[in-house]
Amino acid sequence: MSVVPAGRRWTLAELAEESGVAPRTIRYYIARGLLEGPLERGRKAAYGERHLERLRKIRELQEQGLPLAVIAHVLNGKDAAGSLPEPVVVETYQVAPDVTVQVRAGCAPWRKKLIREALRDLARRLAQQEGGQ
Repeated sequence: MSVVPAGRRWTLAELAEESGVAPRTIRYYIARGLLEGPLERGRKAAYGERHLERLRKIRELQEQGLPLAVIAHVLNGKDAAGSLPEPVVVETYQVAPDVTVQVRAGCAPWRKKLIREALRDLARRLAQQEGGQ
């Protein structure tokens, strides 16, 4: 970890390089409320020391195995054990009479397509095994 000079500011790319967190992930953390938005917006978007410190704390908590919902509670001063994490919306697929699979909702369309193809393949293989027994 490097020492950060007082009042230092970074662009998104510089913050990503300094923190080791991809720019896309930084934007995601901002959207999820884990990280404050930039100090300045637009072409001159700038991030400060608090952003870097928060990103380092998020990484530290992730390395301990905590999911983002719990990390948000911890970073916002809430007791992770005493409060509920954000609910997860799932889609449930029945691939056989005795087999269901849950997939977190809201994934990218390309990923959903891959998941559905894999589930169709699984359903077909399970049906073949049932027919052969």
